[in-house]
Amino acid sequence: MVWFERIDVALTRWMAKYGIVILRISLGIIFFWFGVLKFFPSLSPAQDLAARTIEILTFGLVKPALSIPFLAAWECLIGLGLITGRFMRITLLLLFVQMAGTITPLLLFPSESFTHFPYAPTLEGQYIIKNIVLISAGLVIGATVRGGELVADPLPKLKRLHE
Repeated sequence: MVWFERIDVALTRWMAKYGIVILRISLGIIFFWFGVLKFFPSLSPAQDLAARTIEILTFGLVKPALSIPFLAAWECLIGLGLITGRFMRITLLLLFVQMAGTITPLLLFPSESFTHFPYAPTLEGQYIIKNIVLISAGLVIGATVRGGELVADPLPKLKRLHE
């Protein structure tokens, strides 16, 4: 079992060392990719719902011809910020504001978000609900912007708690 313990420790330390970076970059790829899709009409499955949501939230002032390219650029900026690891505070602010907007169709368009409200989401509803994971990833990444990190070995922490 000593060999298993050594492998387990090595893997855990590797995950602690690189996990946040991998999470940040993969989240960035998702935002960048989904943002780029919105620059091309009909490629993003969320485009129509996003356009209608923005139009309602802006009381009809922002039409789809403006909102979709703006949203596409916004998501691409989030993606680039996460991929590069630069300007993380503003990147995460943009992410959380954008995520707040993506959740609103659940309230604004419940008949399009659920086949049976509130427990059976449509494909669009599932697309929105999965954003809980993106928000959680943003929270974990945000916990590291001031130098926080994952700890692979809790023993030093436990020793501090008992002192």
